[in-house]
Amino acid sequence: MSVTKVLFVCLGNICRSPMAEYVLRDLVDQKGLSQQIEIASAGTSGWHNGEDMHQGSKDILHAHNINTNDFQSSEVKPEDIAIYDHIIAMDDKNLQDLSRIFGSNRPDKVYKITDLLPDSEYDYVPDPYFSGNFNATYTIIHAGCIAWLKHWQRTA
Repeated sequence: MSVTKVLFVCLGNICRSPMAEYVLRDLVDQKGLSQQIEIASAGTSGWHNGEDMHQGSKDILHAHNINTNDFQSSEVKPEDIAIYDHIIAMDDKNLQDLSRIFGSNRPDKVYKITDLLPDSEYDYVPDPYFSGNFNATYTIIHAGCIAWLKHWQRTA
């Protein structure tokens, strides 16, 4: 059985991408797919390397009974393009930064989390570090994670 490897990416890897990592982990665990899908997250900036996730992200995840243990922020590395099957960014700036990190050649494995949410009012995930709206961030991320998981299950 092959394992699908997913990397969520945002700017600092303390708000959005760890939230997506832990939301998808929870969904995968609920469906009994944890042996088939590995999930991680990273930031394009490296500003918060080694830090825990933002308290606002922890609070919203805990409110939804999602465990946040063992998180440590890290930075996207050029070799991640070869390691992960799907690299999912939170916004267009993250996509630009990933093109810089991976080279101008953006492979088919790099997406935006909202790519499978055509009816959403958002085509990106706003950064709650600046907006303070962790609830809105969670809502978009949760919907995106559900859509991606369904997509992978259909295409497996």
